[in-house]
Amino acid sequence: MKNFHGLFLVGCSALALAGCGPTDIASPGTGGNVTINNTTNTPPAPAPTPTPTSTLVQAAAECPSIADSQGLTNAGTITGPEGTWRVCRLPARFNASSTLTKAPGVLYEMNGRVQVGTDGGFSRPVAPATDTNVTLSIDPGVIIYASNSRAWLAVNRGNKINAVGTATQPIIFTSLQNVRGQNTETSNQQWGGIVLMGRAPVTDCQFGSVGTNNCERRTEGDVDQSRYGGALPTDNSGEMKYVQIRYSGAAIAVDDELQSLTTEGTGSGTKLSYIQSYNSSDDGVEFFGGVVNMNHLIVVGADDDSLDMDVGIQANLQYLLLIQRDGVGDSLMELDSNNNEADTPRQRARISNFTAIQRLANPDNERQNQASLFFRGNSDVELYNGVVVSPNNECIRMNGSGGANSATLLARSVVMTCNATKYLGTGTFNATQVGDFFGTGANNNNDGLTSTLTGGFINGANETAVTPFSIVSLSSFFADRPYIGAVRDSTDTWYAGWTCNSTAANFGSTSGSCLSLPTT
Repeated sequence: MKNFHGLFLVGCSALALAGCGPTDIASPGTGGNVTINNTTNTPPAPAPTPTPTSTLVQAAAECPSIADSQGLTNAGTITGPEGTWRVCRLPARFNASSTLTKAPGVLYEMNGRVQVGTDGGFSRPVAPATDTNVTLSIDPGVIIYASNSRAWLAVNRGNKINAVGTATQPIIFTSLQNVRGQNTETSNQQWGGIVLMGRAPVTDCQFGSVGTNNCERRTEGDVDQSRYGGALPTDNSGEMKYVQIRYSGAAIAVDDELQSLTTEGTGSGTKLSYIQSYNSSDDGVEFFGGVVNMNHLIVVGADDDSLDMDVGIQANLQYLLLIQRDGVGDSLMELDSNNNEADTPRQRARISNFTAIQRLANPDNERQNQASLFFRGNSDVELYNGVVVSPNNECIRMNGSGGANSATLLARSVVMTCNATKYLGTGTFNATQVGDFFGTGANNNNDGLTSTLTGGFINGANETAVTPFSIVSLSSFFADRPYIGAVRDSTDTWYAGWTCNSTAANFGSTSGSCLSLPTT
């Protein structure tokens, strides 16, 4: 079975999640009081790490209160380059709807797996009454860090997250090392990630069977057997908006890693927008089945795939920036069926206004997926208004499984900068067929574009000259835009302020450094 790179479910206490990667859990971090001499990191301009001054953060006297009767545990203080913070440890499970407020001098800590609510079990056609219906709300500007590699956030089926930041006050999930000022541009795999579980349909059943409306899967590596999937395509796991997820993807068992954000059978009622994954050691994000409507996704520096989707997902995605670190990472997109090509529903991914950048032919990509975009069995892929910059690599590889189960590709107004080979075909497909599927020269597609991107990801003259394809008829989710790619020009700054900067991608002076924490 395919490695599930990215189940954020990584290892929280006893929980071993399933992803696809390295072996076992990395060494745990240190909790409690930590004192560090103030140091100054050297991130890329224009977002330097704060220099120690009299305005350093001062730890709050106590932790805020929450509605859950367990409350928050005062775990002492922690000191890093930005000052000293009060550490407020989250309970292992939220049994009542609670809000994490932004308070001066407070950091929230995950010391292992943190669960939101309790799953009432499989039921159709409605959720069972035994669901706890707990919502974890997180206010703008809140910072939550993981104190060890076994920590991750699990929003169980039938419960919700409400993590809604703002363009100037994003919510940040990060690691102990980031708080202590110990990270570098290559740091990753320091904690698990965020996993949302829902009751929308999935394939590749581990419980039940396809076609009977009781198909379920298990969150991999999870000793508590957390399940996802069901018969509710409109299921709602809450909302995430203006959120950064840094340094995730810890391995919890052999070949079991998480990623920044993992959705598992979440439904169309779930709202996902303005989310940045930074330096995830596995995938940036991975979507397992369900119905995902998402806009404004940024993935920078994933060690495996930037975007991974499988097990029958029905996805509509718009405005994507996928940017790999030079020399690191596999594919920018991997879309497949996890080798169960006969299962239904067939995976259908519609992706528009994306800019995907892989400047080098990375060693991991050469060994594994072998191209910047990789599509295989039983995945129906539709690409619209996209820019792919992969000058040292093949752009598209497709693997055919034969017959009606093979992957399909439709492209409209997609331009690519590739190496001389451009296409790879494996299984029942050959490279010529893959090139024909893309169809350069027709439908405003071009596999020989000379990239003129500026600032690393902003459309230049050649991208601007391409006529966009109208997508509003595809779904009410999509909005027509008079340009291809994710960023129209220098006046289009939807990415600024709520993101963090690195050498791989600089989002401007209103965004801080990924190596430091905001103090206001």
